[in-house]
Amino acid sequence: MRYIVTSPWWLRIFFPGNIIWNIPSKEKIIYLTFDDGPHPEITNLVLDELKKYKAKATFFCVGENVVFYPETYKKILTEGHRTGNHTHNHLNGWETDNKTWLQNVKEASKWIDSDLFRPPYGKIRPIQAKILRESTKPYRIIMWNIISGDFDISISPEQCWQNVKKHTKPGSIIVFHDSEKALPRLRFALKLTLEYFTEKGYRFEAIT
Repeated sequence: MRYIVTSPWWLRIFFPGNIIWNIPSKEKIIYLTFDDGPHPEITNLVLDELKKYKAKATFFCVGENVVFYPETYKKILTEGHRTGNHTHNHLNGWETDNKTWLQNVKEASKWIDSDLFRPPYGKIRPIQAKILRESTKPYRIIMWNIISGDFDISISPEQCWQNVKKHTKPGSIIVFHDSEKALPRLRFALKLTLEYFTEKGYRFEAIT
């Protein structure tokens, strides 16, 4: 499985402008994000871990999962976290025609009231991004500068944690996944991320 743990400057030139990769800060702030939920067991596990450290996060939700698990979605918001649109059916923007893809984003918006958007797989065409940013209710497109690799079944939970530990700095946007595939690595790495960086004086905030 090929992916880059950090998002180097040269990668960003292949994407349209005005996309947020990190949030520069002089303070010790980290932005944890979770893709592909909500999931009734795994999302609740994440919420319980976050609560232990008074940490806030941003959950980029798949619309159909919100339809399936509305109570879990509601709990994310009730506990003070933010949500974002991750399309209704987790569609790849590079492999889907623009009309179908944009309609899928619109369908998800019926269930996810947010101005934040993250494209599944991080794949979005310039025209898709332009339309989202210039719509009646414009979106802010949120990428990341650290991807934990929790979705990668070929790496160990320890390697997932090291991906985060090695590269995180103030203003980092980190990607985890509240999904069944990611669970073994997510459970291990999230706990250590919260423990380690809290001890280092960091705080965890939702993207606002």
